[in-house]
Parts: sequence; structure tokens; C-alpha cells
Amino acid sequence: MSRRTSPPALRRDRVAPRVPRWLRIGIPSLLVLLWVVGGSIGGPFFGKVDEVATNDQSSFLPQSADATRVSERLTDFTGGDTIPALIVAETSDGSALSDTQLTALRTLATEAAGLEGVEGEASPPVVSEDGKAAQIFLPLDSSGEVREVVEAVRTLVAADVPAGVQAWVTGPAGFTADLVKGFLGIDGLLLIVALGTVFVILVVVYRSPLLPILVLLTSVFALCVALLTVWWLAYAGIVVLNGQVQGILFILVIGAATDYALLYVARFREAIGAGEKRWDATIRAWKGAFEPILASGGTVIAGLLCLLLSDLATNRALGPIASIGIAFAVLSALTFLPALLALFGRAAFWPFLPKPGSADLPDDLTVPVKGLWPRQARLVARRARPIWIVCTVVLLAACAGLTQLRADGVPSSDLVLGASEARDGQAALAEHFPGGSGSPAYVLVPEERAAAAVEVLDRADGIDSVAVLSADAPGGQAPVQVADGALATTAFGPPGTPAPTPTVSDGDVLLAATLTDTADSAAADDAVRQLRVDLATELGEGTALVGGVTATDIDSIDTSIRDRTLIIPIVLAVILLILMALLRSVVAPLILIGTVILSFGAALGVSALVFNGPLGFPGADPSVPLYGFVFLVALGVDYNIFLMSRVREESLAHGTRAGILRGLVATGGVITSAGLVLAATFAALGVIPILFLAQLAFIVAFGVLLDTFVVRSLLVPALAHDLGAVVWWPSKLWRRERTGAGVATGADAAPATRAGAAPATRGEGGTRHTRASARKLDS
Repeated sequence: MSRRTSPPALRRDRVAPRVPRWLRIGIPSLLVLLWVVGGSIGGPFFGKVDEVATNDQSSFLPQSADATRVSERLTDFTGGDTIPALIVAETSDGSALSDTQLTALRTLATEAAGLEGVEGEASPPVVSEDGKAAQIFLPLDSSGEVREVVEAVRTLVAADVPAGVQAWVTGPAGFTADLVKGFLGIDGLLLIVALGTVFVILVVVYRSPLLPILVLLTSVFALCVALLTVWWLAYAGIVVLNGQVQGILFILVIGAATDYALLYVARFREAIGAGEKRWDATIRAWKGAFEPILASGGTVIAGLLCLLLSDLATNRALGPIASIGIAFAVLSALTFLPALLALFGRAAFWPFLPKPGSADLPDDLTVPVKGLWPRQARLVARRARPIWIVCTVVLLAACAGLTQLRADGVPSSDLVLGASEARDGQAALAEHFPGGSGSPAYVLVPEERAAAAVEVLDRADGIDSVAVLSADAPGGQAPVQVADGALATTAFGPPGTPAPTPTVSDGDVLLAATLTDTADSAAADDAVRQLRVDLATELGEGTALVGGVTATDIDSIDTSIRDRTLIIPIVLAVILLILMALLRSVVAPLILIGTVILSFGAALGVSALVFNGPLGFPGADPSVPLYGFVFLVALGVDYNIFLMSRVREESLAHGTRAGILRGLVATGGVITSAGLVLAATFAALGVIPILFLAQLAFIVAFGVLLDTFVVRSLLVPALAHDLGAVVWWPSKLWRRERTGAGVATGADAAPATRAGAAPATRGEGGTRHTRASARKLDS
């Protein structure tokens, strides 16, 4: 029968002088009170996020791109900050529009222009060449509530559309409204699904009705205080907050705070199981959990802050916003939860209370033992090399799916999953009008070079027509051509009506080129890219700037690819340095980083096959792999730290190979539970009908499960066990084991420790060992 001993961190010695009872009650009570106050203040801000959040395209624009510069100047020519909505109407039976129907559409345009939030006049109905459809341009105030205005327009259209005609509200405003509507579930549905799923998992894991509530309170209060901080930063204009960033913040804080809470609970349960009283168990658990939780949180924050190197505003915003969330998750797990457990003590685990001796580990895990994780440790000890080789081959095979990954952008019409009136309207528009109607390519050019720019546009492929922005023209635009080397606009109205004058701002005019193809199509992308080349060749580099919906998509995609190429290596380097500092080794961090990369590649490869096959997604945004990498690598390192900090702790007392097995047994349950919780919380993002979030939800959830059940449970322990003490090279622990000085291995370590040749003390990573060995190994 295998002998059992307590983990090094739990060997009985007085951890602190006796603390007065009033302090043992007062300190935890004060911490709980402070968090309750903070949570109470931050809670109401869930309903105020819309006041500081934005979902318009400007929050995604790259700061250095031409499209951004054009967007910033657009208000100079339109007279206000507007976004166009497009009412598209067609006959239900495919016949030509009648005079009666056209009259009703003119009345509809007049009524729509009178709605609150509509800026300026609506254009008269523009009839298609086939006479079967008409379009009405409607400028909306983009600084207001675009979704509410679009919904009001849609309600009006549904009520007043003439008989025999079907109509949709589309265009940039329509797509923005659908996108905002897709994010509406973030405040309520997402949190309910995430918290409910986590609660069920915790009840199953702990078989206790009280402990899951305490853990969830830790997550919820961390999120409340984080949201309070982020709200004021967004209100002050320091960060950009949109639905995408908001959803990730919610999930990240809940998942991370729960993970850190699980690690602390595991340490506290060990201490209670070793017979400690509540206060002593709290001190021991806090000391054992402090370094890995702080290191894990610091690593995630370091990885997230690398997003500040991005040129996309939304990526740069996610870095500090998510880092704030992680910081409060760490703080809550190290203050609020310990205070709660210090007050509840053993009762928190009711009805399955930890029994004295339940924290003890078998001395020899190479012989038959009871329990899932002891059996897995024995399997690793007996079949280390075959296990890590098979795991590596399987993961490499999964990485082959990367060849099927299509992460070069998706049409904006596909960003919203499920029904989308804007998408349906765009399809109807493309049947009767040039596909780019309502979403032109804007060309900002000096007035003296405008005629040359129009000539380039007239010759360009993929351009249907050209207009110039003019305050004198109905709808704000006037068709333009070149006559005798100068601009000539087309007059509106009866003969003798003066032609509109182009609006000039700071010596520039703004041309609007209607694209032949839909603005978010690949053909439109090619046309705009070639247009930029032609304008630079004819007018000179930087003379004419091209913006608009298509140019914005192009610049965003190009910038995302650039960010991905730059940030991923930097994240790897930063995390590698942190692991080296934490583990005081070179080999172990390289192994861990290698397994993380392999796990990420496998997760992304499988995701690509699922996206292209069963789910039928049209592709992915270039930022999806970047976000997936940052979260999987940074959060995957959490489990590395949980595992290897405990392995190092056990190795100091039992030797590396025995320490690996004991560390696996000690952390297997908590890492598995944490992985399930984190996967479940990220999977909850799938309830939001936004393509980006659905893809990120699958990649991270699948990747976390792969990392939990394959990489951390099999690959890393087996590879480290096969390599032995060399994993600690070049630390003093490696040198001591190589010379065989001072390290007992296997079961022989336990009696020596129990004999207490020297008092136990605290070492690296929460390690306890003799004071003599502590001095020798302090590197």
C-alpha cells in the first residue's frame, strides 16, 4: 500500500503568531464590505454602457490609413456627421413601378426626412433602368442613436410602403443598426448564459450549493468594479469601447476570475484537509496561491498589453480594457474570496466537508494507486515517451487544417449571423442598381487636380458613375464630368437652373464614385486597390486619398494582417521571458511555449475545418487568429504556471520526476475544472449573433479544452518526466539534482521530510523545503 504524505506547502508548522480573534473576523469582514460597496457602485453601470460605447465603423479604423483621413474630413463636405441609409423598393411581381407607386414613394421619402435623427433632405426616388425598383437616400445623424433612427425608418416604411411593393432599409446605416442589434444581448443574455453555465459546472465539481456562489460572487464583483473603471475611462475619451470589446471583457473577467478562484479554493481545501483552522488555512492558502495567481494574471496582462502595438483603434482599446479586467480578477481572487472563505471556513464546502488527511498525496505514484489523477500520473511514469510522441503527432496532424484557414476578411454584410434586413436590401439593390449604390468610394483631392482625378475615375474599371459633393445639390451630390479640362456639374430642375457648385474645404473637393459591384465584395476591393494605384500614378503619391466603405474594409484588413505579423512574435517573446523569470529555467519555458504554439496551431486548424465545413462560415477577419492567439497563449500559460509552479514545489522535496507526478496529481483537478469553466465562458460568446465573436468563441473554447485535457494533462507532464531534471537547466535545482546532492527522489523523500531534519520554510513558487536547501536553491 502506498504511503501518503502532505504536500510540501501543508506540512504542519506554525505559519504566523496567534492573531487576536477580533482581527481574524474584522479583516475579512472589512475586505468583504469594501468589495460589496465597489460592486454596488459598479453594478448599475451595466445599464449605462450604451452611453459610452460605439459600434460605428470609425472605432475599427486604422489610425494611419487613407480611409481614416477621408472619414475625418467627410463632415467638412456634408455639413454634419452623417451616415447614409438607403430605402430600396421593388415591385413584388417583377413589373415596372407605376405612377401611383412612385407618388407613394415620394410621399414616403418626405415623411422619412421628417423623422427625428434624420439630417437634411431625403433624395427623391431614383428609379432603376429596368423600372422595377427605386432607391431613396436618407442622411442620418451618426452621432446619435443610429439603431433607433433606422428602426423608426423601418417602421415607417413597413406601414406606408405602397401596395404591390416590398422595401428594405439598408446602406451603411442599415448595416450599423443590424450590427448594434446583434450586440444587444451582451448586457443580459451573455452574462446569464455565462454565469449559469459556470454555476452548473462548479456545482458538479464541488457538490456544494454554497461554494459555487462564493466563487461566482468573486467573478461578478471583479466585473462590476472593472466595468466601473472602464466606463469612466471611455467617458473621458481615453479608451474606445464597442460591443466587441465589451463582450470580450465580460467573458474574460468571469473566466479568469473563476480560474484564479479555483486555484485558491484548491489550496484552501488542502489546508483545511490537513487539519488547519480557518485563519491558518487562509494564510497557508494565500501564500501558496499568491505567486501563481499573480504570475498568471501578470502574464495575461503582458500579453494583452501587446495589443497596444496595433494600429486598429478597437485592438488598442482591448489591450488596456481587458488588462484592467484581469487586474481586478486577480485582486478579487486574492482578497475577496480569501475573506469569504476565512469567514465561512469548512462550512463553505458543505455538505462534503474536507476530511483530515484528504490533502495527502501518495508517496510513490509508480505503483497502483486509487483515484483518477494518481492513475494518470502512474500512466505518465510508465509510458512517458510514447505519450508525448503520440500527443505531438496528433496535434501536428490537427495543425494541417491551417492550410484551409481563410482569414483574409469577410464582407460586412456577413458580419451579422441570422436574419439581416440590411443584407436582404443590399441583395435587392444589386439586382437593379450598381452594387455600390449608397456606399460610394470617396476621393479627396485638391480642387485644381479634381478634373484629372475625374478622368482617372472615368477610365477606371469597376466605377459606374462619378459625382461631386455639393451643398447646392439635392441629396448633397451632383453628377460631374470634365469639360475643357475643368469640372462641370449637371443641373437639376427646369432649363436655366444653375448647376450646383462643388463644395470646397481647405482647397479640397470630395468626389463620390459609385462602384459597379457591392461595396463589400472582392471585386469592389480590387477596383479600389487599382484606383489608388492609378490616382498615385497620374496625380502623384499622396495627392488623392481614397476612402469610403470599401477603402475602410481594405485598410482594416491590411492593418489587421500587419498587426498579426508584428504582435504574435512579441507576445511569445514577452511570455517566454516571464516564464524564465518565474521558473528560473530556460528549458522548461521553451518546452511550455512550444506546447502552447502547437496547441494553438491545432485549435486553429480544427477550427478552420469546422468553419468551412459544418458551420459554413464565409471566412474570417484577419484579427480572429490574433485574438485567438493572444487569449489561448496567455490563458494557456495560466495552466502552465499552475502546473509547473506546483511541480517545482514538489521537485524541491521529492526530485524532478517524482515532483512532476505529484504536481500532476495535485493540480489535475483544479486545472481541469478551470479549463471547463474558461471554455464554457468563452463558448457563451456564441449566443451573440456576430460572426467574429462566434468564431472566437469556438477557437478559444476548443483550444482551452485541448490545452486542458491533452497538453497540460498528458503532453507536458510526459515530456518533462522523460527529460527529467534537465527541464530546470541552468538553475541550481538542475545542478543539485545532476550531482545528486541534497535531493531525495521518489518515496525516499517523504520520510526525510517528515523526520524534520530542518524546519520547513517558504521557497520559490510557493515552495516549502528546508532552510538549508532554500539558501542553496535561491536563484
